[in-house]
Amino acid sequence: MNVKEQLAEAIARAAAEAVAEGSLPQGALPEVFLEVPPEKSFGDYATNFAMQAARTLKANPRKIAEAIVAHLQFPWLDRAEIAGPGFINFFLKPDWLYGLLQEILDQGETYGNTETGGKQKIQIEFVSANPTGPLHVGHGRGAAFGSALANLMAAAGYDVQKEFYINDAGNQIDNLALSVEARYLELLGQSPEFPEDGYHGRDIIDTAQRIIDNAGSRYLLMGSEARREVFKQVALEEKLAALKEDLASFGVTFDVWFSERSLFENDAVAAACAELREKGHAYDKDGAFWLRSTDF
Repeated sequence: MNVKEQLAEAIARAAAEAVAEGSLPQGALPEVFLEVPPEKSFGDYATNFAMQAARTLKANPRKIAEAIVAHLQFPWLDRAEIAGPGFINFFLKPDWLYGLLQEILDQGETYGNTETGGKQKIQIEFVSANPTGPLHVGHGRGAAFGSALANLMAAAGYDVQKEFYINDAGNQIDNLALSVEARYLELLGQSPEFPEDGYHGRDIIDTAQRIIDNAGSRYLLMGSEARREVFKQVALEEKLAALKEDLASFGVTFDVWFSERSLFENDAVAAACAELREKGHAYDKDGAFWLRSTDF
């Protein structure tokens, strides 16, 4: 509990004690609200509690303020002054700041952490850039936002897992393999047809060159399908390593790097689709698989 919350509690106790002993009439007491005054000469905190209480206690707000000040006990209070129709201005001792600074030094990076989340498990998936090329500025924005959100939720007491979802299945990865193969053949003096949806970045040429540096022309002896599978894996590992290095240099790390391909390797996607069909939540139409979202 911070000093503002502690002071608000002390004011509420003082008002209740004043009512209990008869210094103030019986009646419902409002919630205490404190604000920082616009000028330092008005103190560190101020409240209009006495004026709010005057409506229910049917008493003069200055008399209410006087009763509160008379009963107020707060270790960090230097003095309290009543102003205008019933404002109370509070001036705190500098000691509380010294104590707060020491608390910050003692707690270090954990200062301000709470247990609000109660260790509830939260997964935050972010960045998840296609492993077909380098990161761009847009990915950097997502990395900063996602990492900050994860850190804030962890500091608030949540059990946070940060996930990078690797899009290593589907057409984009097939096109990556085709692009590397085309550059590989090109660097070896052939004139292959470049894939229509291929990747034209310099990094693809660099990947193909590294394959040649490591294995020469031996992949020419392989069939196209087998060669593309090799190039797909080589390129994927290389691109992922580059993504991890760039993110780490940006101060962003992940707990889990989840492979989309793994969902297909163990038939998890097919099983999920079958279950959705069985329960009537999905259907096939026009050559596509549709989720019956209107049911939810």
